[in-house]
Parts: sequence; structure tokens; C-alpha cells
Amino acid sequence: MANLGDVTRITSGIALNTLVNETLDFVRKQLAGWRDDPDRPEEEAEEKLNSNLCDYLNFRARHSYPMAVFHHEEFQTGRRRIDLSVKTEHAIVAGTRKFTKYDPYLVIEGKRLPAPTKDREMEYVTGREEVSGGLQRFKLGLHGATLEIAAMVGYVQDDDPNAWLVRINGWITALNGTDCSKGCHWSSCEHIGDYRLTKRARIASGTSSHPRTSAASPEIKVRHFWICMRKTRRRKKKGDRDNLSSPLS
Repeated sequence: MANLGDVTRITSGIALNTLVNETLDFVRKQLAGWRDDPDRPEEEAEEKLNSNLCDYLNFRARHSYPMAVFHHEEFQTGRRRIDLSVKTEHAIVAGTRKFTKYDPYLVIEGKRLPAPTKDREMEYVTGREEVSGGLQRFKLGLHGATLEIAAMVGYVQDDDPNAWLVRINGWITALNGTDCSKGCHWSSCEHIGDYRLTKRARIASGTSSHPRTSAASPEIKVRHFWICMRKTRRRKKKGDRDNLSSPLS
């Protein structure tokens, strides 16, 4: 791949899926550091969490992943906006596609778990007629319409990732065979699988695939990252000082 600092050349020679998956791995590796950052404001609101995460990812990318530039509130289909998008500072050709500083090669939706109100309980999956669901918007091509891979970050503010895996897959099962909004047909085949939990970091990941009816690709694969946001205290060990406050491990 060409030197990313060369602004006059188009970088080429990388598969698009390779670029996207490398970026997703970068994001996953930064989540615990962002949550545990002592300078991070203590926020619970979804928009502020998304904005703060974007700031942190940009800071880390400048030091260790300089080809990626993260943006908050990227416009998508119509007037809809995705929470985070990833672009490159310099033009690249990935696979058969050219991406410039104006073209996201990855988009990320952030959702609180649980949703802030009972009537939005299933919003990680669907908002029904409101079309506010994370997976729902990807399925309808309202988010990431030109992409084949996208991501969701779940801010776990209650319970744990294991419980949320069961709950979210249960919602998808309950939707099986239904159309909760025009053109959004659900199947149990869309369950989140390949689930992995890193206990020390308290971060889980998974993958799901979803058919689409109005987008450039007939299917979109979604990578899921769930991060426990509640802080804990480590147990006091013999010889420890009285100040027991510590970041999540």
C-alpha cells in the first residue's frame, strides 16, 4: 500500500473487507481505554457517549492508526444521520472502490442498553413504525447503504452482555416472519452469533447478517461491540492503601 502521507497518490492494493475489519479491530481494542480514561466525562446520554467515543478514537488513531479519521453524526440516506463514520485522510482504492475524505468506508451506530424509555425498549433491533432501530435502519439501507459491513456499539448501563445477548436475540425471534416496518422482514437467521466475552475488559463482541431490500448490497454484516459502562472497585488486598478507586479492568 502506498505511503499514507503522500497526498498526491491514491493508495491502492488493499481489500475493502480487510480495511474494514482492521478498523473494527482497532475500535474494539480502544473501547476499554476510552471507558477507563480518567478524563472522560461521566455521561449516560447516548449522543454524548457517541461524541466522546469519537473524540477518543480520533486521538488514538492519530498515534496508532493514522489512516482513519472518525466523524460524529454523518449524514446518510435523506436527512438521517449515523452516529459515527470512518473516512480516510487521503484517497484510497480498496478492492474496486475509491474512497476519498468525503466517503465513509465504515459506519457505526451507538445504542444505550437499556434504552432510555420503555417505549423504546427494542430500539437496538427495531423502532417499528418509528424506524429508529439500529439493525432496522441497516436492513432498510437507511444507514450504510453502499457498504457491506457496519458496526454497532452497545453501551451496557445495566445488567451484563450475556443477558443482553439473550434479550436481543429473543427480540429477533419474536419478530420472526413479521414486517415491523415497510420492507423490513425479520427472520431468526438474523440472530447475533460468534459471541465472545472478554471478562477482564468486560467487553463482548458478536456478528449478525441481515438481508436488505433497498441498498447496493443484498446483505449487510454487522459487528457488535458491547461495553460495560458501570465502574467497579477492586478488592482491597493486604498492604493496599485506603484509596481503593481504580478503573475497570
